[in-house]
Amino acid sequence: MSVSINEKPNFLVIMSDEHAPMWSSTYGHRFVKTPNMDRLAKEGNVFDSAYCNAPLCVPSRLSFMTGKQVSNCEGWDNATPLPSDVITWPYALRSAGYDCALSGKMHLIGPDRLHGFGDQLAHDPHGDPPEDDRASLNLDPGGGHPIFPWEDGVPTASEPWASVQEAGAGTTPMIDADNLIEERAVEYLQSEDRKTNPWALCVGFVAPHFPFVVPEPYFSMYYPEHADLPMNPQGHLENLPDAARRTRQALNFDGYSEDEIRRARAAYYGLITFLDDKIGRLLQTLEDQDLFENTVVIYTSDHGESLGEHGLWRKMNFYEQSVRVPLQISWPKVLPCETRHNVPVSLVDATATILDLAGISPEVIRLMELDGESLVPLMTSKDSSVRGEAFSEHLAHGTDRPRAMIRKGSFKLCYSHGGSVGESSDVELYDLKNDPGEFENLAGQTKYGSQERQLLDNILERWGNPKILDQKIRSSQKSRLLIRDVLGDKAIF
Repeated sequence: MSVSINEKPNFLVIMSDEHAPMWSSTYGHRFVKTPNMDRLAKEGNVFDSAYCNAPLCVPSRLSFMTGKQVSNCEGWDNATPLPSDVITWPYALRSAGYDCALSGKMHLIGPDRLHGFGDQLAHDPHGDPPEDDRASLNLDPGGGHPIFPWEDGVPTASEPWASVQEAGAGTTPMIDADNLIEERAVEYLQSEDRKTNPWALCVGFVAPHFPFVVPEPYFSMYYPEHADLPMNPQGHLENLPDAARRTRQALNFDGYSEDEIRRARAAYYGLITFLDDKIGRLLQTLEDQDLFENTVVIYTSDHGESLGEHGLWRKMNFYEQSVRVPLQISWPKVLPCETRHNVPVSLVDATATILDLAGISPEVIRLMELDGESLVPLMTSKDSSVRGEAFSEHLAHGTDRPRAMIRKGSFKLCYSHGGSVGESSDVELYDLKNDPGEFENLAGQTKYGSQERQLLDNILERWGNPKILDQKIRSSQKSRLLIRDVLGDKAIF
């Protein structure tokens, strides 16, 4: 590590759910208010081109917990458990003497709901919800998420996705959960134990994840004055790539009125400000307890939210709104302040950074077989050798084949491996510098042939044989479905 550390820092890791960074003042939005994220930006580093390693909750979080790409940790979908013998970053920190606690969501599936955390201060409303919440979350009776076997092709939703139509002011079990998550996190920080031993607290908020319902005054901050519509050029939705069309088919995003769309977007903005206020209370508690100077604060999200752009909602695609995430890292005692980085990075790099800053032994890091690299050199030197790539995969529902994205420089390539019924593989190539909205697919154009070949080779090198990967995913789906058939409600993944 390139910085001098005389004592172990504490860690406050804040992970939201479904926050696309472009909808926050920290990342340049003209009216979405995030003053506490703005403050964190002044006190640390902001990564303007950070990506999740999977645009879906469980795979993204398993990747972040392990520092491995999704296909390497085999976190296929939202019903995939993480084996208990996998070393996570909380395990690594505890081996170095840290107290590690989780307040709220990490969406861990299976019998092990801690995976290295010593305690869960507030329950995970998606990973282990109360019985009464399961129906509203579309969970199976055993608490797990549905498994969509690729053998059945892409499902077709019979009704439009309801969250857009239900948007507005109010409260939900998710709002109540976030209030409790904040309360328990504050109590943890206020304990006298935090002043004697190094600690790492991970706070997993649900906001701004749908449902698009938020208490006042947050909804009225943005509706109706700032209730806008997606920026989709004329004819764009009729010419979407196959991957986007399959997702629209699986979830049915058609038939919304303009006012329904405006209300949903306004509520999402309100949820972001609601979340920002909670981040502010955590930062204030650090200051009140004289913990701020020696605490590494990391804010990020598991994936973004499409919010109607490209005719899509939710996640499960590789457009910027879905796959980009906020990433802010602050340590006033050591790291530079008011610094922004545009080099592409991802959440596995954030994992490696936590281990680096904590001074975890090289032996433990080797055991973890990380796919990411520490961002400390980038934050402390302009001559960093950080590779500047971001790789993401979608190997779950909403598709019927392996999909991946690679970002390097200003170019992004998305690859959809040919399906099981003879379809050819699909490639999308975008130049984000000249086409930030991703409206012009450059794949197949001679002018961009070298970029396309290099990026596609990068994906295939990471995967090896995509047919073998496809078979592994299908086999996992069949095995878990058989177990569910046998155990019924007792199946907990």
